[in-house]
Amino acid sequence: MAEAVAESAEAPAAVRHAEEVMGTVFSFDVRGGDPDAVRAALDEAVAGLHRVDQVFSTYREDSQVSRLAREELGVADCDPEVAEVLELAAEAERVSDGWFSTRYRGRLDPTGIVKGWSVERAARALRRVAGVSGVSVNGGGDVQMSGTPEPTRSWRVGIADPLRPGGLAAVITAAGVDELAVATSGTAERGAHIVDPRTGKSAVTDLVAVTVVGPRLTWVDCWATAAFAMGSRAGLAWLESLPDVEGLLITAGDEVRCTGGLATRLG
Repeated sequence: MAEAVAESAEAPAAVRHAEEVMGTVFSFDVRGGDPDAVRAALDEAVAGLHRVDQVFSTYREDSQVSRLAREELGVADCDPEVAEVLELAAEAERVSDGWFSTRYRGRLDPTGIVKGWSVERAARALRRVAGVSGVSVNGGGDVQMSGTPEPTRSWRVGIADPLRPGGLAAVITAAGVDELAVATSGTAERGAHIVDPRTGKSAVTDLVAVTVVGPRLTWVDCWATAAFAMGSRAGLAWLESLPDVEGLLITAGDEVRCTGGLATRLG
């Protein structure tokens, strides 16, 4: 889990909102801009998240993804976003050499990429509102940040320590970049829910959590899941090979392993 924070008397006016959707809570923090325009854009973003849930939820028998999995629909019959997400998921599967997958127990299930993609899309839409200087959207602990919350301060994200409830394993700063995303996969919050695509069963590794940092939440969310399934040694080596990506891996033995450039994002 992660939480973006920025507190200062000098901060521009903030519009904040929390919305329950997709089985989790999405938190919005938008800085600057005309409050009425921001709230209107926020209403559109929230409606978009509910629409994504209706289209992609595997828990809804009438969702387009459920009907697609049952071969009642073809991709061409679905909303354009379905083809977009499936193309992104195919790219994630290729880059991860199959460690990220959209199949669960033999059935189509793109939910592993949908949340990160929808958070990123919402954050970018809000940033386009005239006068907005900074946006943070947190979807169930995975965060997409854009701009700055105030002229002299950057967004910061605290990474929960999976072995010490209430403690932080690290603090990530978005200083020096216009966009930054942070995603964590692990067993602390939801138990053994990450699947090993080779076996179709829960991934058994030496890890309890993987946090990945990069520009886009769509990708870092996928990379955190894939790296967790790989285990600490292979996962760290793979993350090191990806451009503009850093990672923090915590093992069940309380060993912390980091990519070489992570230090530049700590603060």
